Amino acid sequence: MPIRCLPEGNRLVLRKPSALLAASALLLLGTATQAAADTPPPAVPSAACTYTPAVPADNFKGIPVFDPVKAAEPYSATLRTGQGAITFRALTDKAPCTTYSFKFLAQRDYFDRSHCHRLTTARIYVLQCGDPTGTGSGGPGYSFPDENLTGATYPAGTVAMANAGPNTNGSQFFFVWKDTKLSPAYTPFGKVTAGLDVLQKIAVGGEDDQNGPGDGFPTLPVNIKRVQIKSR
Repeated sequence: MPIRCLPEGNRLVLRKPSALLAASALLLLGTATQAAADTPPPAVPSAACTYTPAVPADNFKGIPVFDPVKAAEPYSATLRTGQGAITFRALTDKAPCTTYSFKFLAQRDYFDRSHCHRLTTARIYVLQCGDPTGTGSGGPGYSFPDENLTGATYPAGTVAMANAGPNTNGSQFFFVWKDTKLSPAYTPFGKVTAGLDVLQKIAVGGEDDQNGPGDGFPTLPVNIKRVQIKSR
């Protein structure tokens, strides 16, 4: 059964569809087993970066082996979508485990021909992408630890990982299109440098409220044609 995502307070938790229908306010990602405390887990140092086999394994491209030297190399990523291009600078100095994984997947065409499946327009303001199944329950076949959480904030232009609880990162991520208040539990790993206007155009187009008011599938389809990685 696919798992859906919605909030509790200012936390984000995964829920099954039956529970989702009973929720009155929806936001983004997390887990049904996440502890009730708002205190996020401590940032994990890059030396602890490991990629652990996990399910699901949708559009499986293998499991990366962390290389700290290559992970430190700065890069930018451009998502070519049907609504326009979105470019972000990868925070390789602050979230090397995350940016190494994103680059690994992007260079293997993992995100190509997928779509951003979720837009939120109330309380939090994000566009969620990175699931090749388009259901919100897909993943790359591995998970890895959180990082860069100490003092994390989510202003417009932030790119961060969606998750199913502490240290469960996979392939799903989100763009923040308007300043958003979240608990620091979602690894920030990029900063939009071009295309914030594209994100805001998508947001203005609205969503279908399929998960509840202000939370659903984007009305303007956000199909990712390809993701281009450029060394900086």
